Amino acid sequence: MASDTLTTGPRTDAEITGLDALDLAGREQGLSRLRRLWSATWPKLAALGLALAVWQAVVWTGWKDPWALPGPGPVFADLGGYLLSPMLWDGLATTGRRAAVGFAAAIAVGLVIGLGVARVRVLRAALGSMITALQTMPSIAWFPLAIILFQLSEEAIFFVVVLGAAPSIANGVIHGVDYVPPLLLRAGRNLGARGVNLYRYVIAPAALPAIVAGLKQGWAFAWRSLMAGELLVVIATRTSIGAQLTYARELSETTRLIAIMIVILVLGLVVDSAFGAADKAIRRRWGVLDQAGQ
Repeated sequence: MASDTLTTGPRTDAEITGLDALDLAGREQGLSRLRRLWSATWPKLAALGLALAVWQAVVWTGWKDPWALPGPGPVFADLGGYLLSPMLWDGLATTGRRAAVGFAAAIAVGLVIGLGVARVRVLRAALGSMITALQTMPSIAWFPLAIILFQLSEEAIFFVVVLGAAPSIANGVIHGVDYVPPLLLRAGRNLGARGVNLYRYVIAPAALPAIVAGLKQGWAFAWRSLMAGELLVVIATRTSIGAQLTYARELSETTRLIAIMIVILVLGLVVDSAFGAADKAIRRRWGVLDQAGQ
């Protein structure tokens, strides 16, 4: 009973002061999060507002007829209907599947080639410069060969997506492994790390930032290759974002065309944000992230 009296009795001034301090700290933490969110958001909103203002100003100049260059109002009105239509989501499903499968294959190919070239001198001498040459080659240049080999098919798009992304991923792996400090390698070997364990516990963690950068660049190449492929290789039985873009151009539906372009842009921003979050998590784990500035 005494214990119950102590726990249910009136709080002392010290307890009340402590609770107020905790409440104040919680409020300060919430305000700090809001400030960080606002500081990260307002530049994007300002850039978006500036782009829309320039777009509308160009429309008002009468440089092009409204059917060729509609203003933001008609485009966003059409975008609202497009977002609610099954056609968009069917196209996203097809394009998303192609992107996921192609990028996954490019990751597998890029990691294997990158690790091989980085650690085997003969492979570096044979393939090192070739990988960079393939990376600089425009993806669109592969499509004539892809169409000859695979006709107008899913395989043609897959072929170009992998060739577009794998060299960038391989180069990221090569550069990451090259910049692993030799001291870490010697320390790992002294601790008994050999073969696969050396890669797993020493080389891979040390090279991870460069590998993530290579993956990000590889995704950019894969996405551009996929969009080019869907514009050129239109499969009638399978709608896609690129195919819908082609149909809008052929029908001169400029509002729908720009609406689809906005969807493609937003998808790119979402994926870029995901890679940015991964990069921030790696830097935080490595202790190189300025917590006060984030």
